Amino acid sequence: MKLHGNAALSLKKRELLVRRVVQERWSLAKAAEAAEVSDRTARKWVGRYLADGELGLLDRSSRPHSSPTRTPEDRVQLITHLRCGCRMTGAEIAETLAMPVKTVQGILTRIGLGKLWRLDQEQIVRYERSRPGELVHVDVKKLGRIQGGAGHRMTGRKHYTPTTGGRRTPRQNTVGWEFCHVAIDDYSRLAYVELLGDEKATTAIAFLRRAVKFFASHGIRIERVLTDNGSPYVSFAHALACRQLHIKHLRTRPRRPQTNGKAERFIRTMLAGWAYGRIYASSRERKDALEPWIDFYNRQRPHGAIGHKPPITRLRGNNLLGSYT
Repeated sequence: MKLHGNAALSLKKRELLVRRVVQERWSLAKAAEAAEVSDRTARKWVGRYLADGELGLLDRSSRPHSSPTRTPEDRVQLITHLRCGCRMTGAEIAETLAMPVKTVQGILTRIGLGKLWRLDQEQIVRYERSRPGELVHVDVKKLGRIQGGAGHRMTGRKHYTPTTGGRRTPRQNTVGWEFCHVAIDDYSRLAYVELLGDEKATTAIAFLRRAVKFFASHGIRIERVLTDNGSPYVSFAHALACRQLHIKHLRTRPRRPQTNGKAERFIRTMLAGWAYGRIYASSRERKDALEPWIDFYNRQRPHGAIGHKPPITRLRGNNLLGSYT
């Protein structure tokens, strides 16, 4: 039951009102005075109770019994077909059917087709592996280095103006990039992160070996890793390293970052909590703050996808004192 915001009587108050009148034989005026409502209101609820019983005490819809100007259902179906089948905009549908644009747009909003881009959305399929290590998501996030204080994302101003200088002239006055390599377990959401100087295949392989040791220190053996189709992960050297580590390498479909969604979502959380969570004077200061934040994420931060508990709680019977070496 959804009460009106200004309703004087709740359902319990209505029941009390009609009980006093019908069962306890109170006068209508006395019962209305006790309920602090008018005699007319008290008479209405008593009448509804006598006619329909307890169901009569529920709120009724204020929708009129007939709406002569309402758009016919066959016209609504036609609008739906033009939207989904022909991918027409609201204005185009209105012009085709000689209807007001506001009317068409209101119908589209009511049936859940108000935004055209929603037609391209595939149904979200959520999954979770059954044990730690069965699948580990790996990804890289590029971050600009910090030189001379916080950058334009935090302060709104730029400290340098990049110039190309022509095809053979390298960029000048740039501070470069750092690459945040992440690995997160699909089941437990336990994460391992390193801030490195590039995203070459050799760097990615070295990170993977250290990630294997980190997860092993928590009693987790990595069986599969899932990456995108970036250059470090499609190389022969990376495939050979996975074979040596007895890890099956899976890659996402092209242009489908949602497949590696747990890594993508973790990166968003990490950027908000660590990279952009405070102002850093230098890249070194930001790098020093990474390990404490990852430790907080793994051991203390509640995770909404696992019952608002930190990832470490899902490793029952494992070594909970592992390090980040």
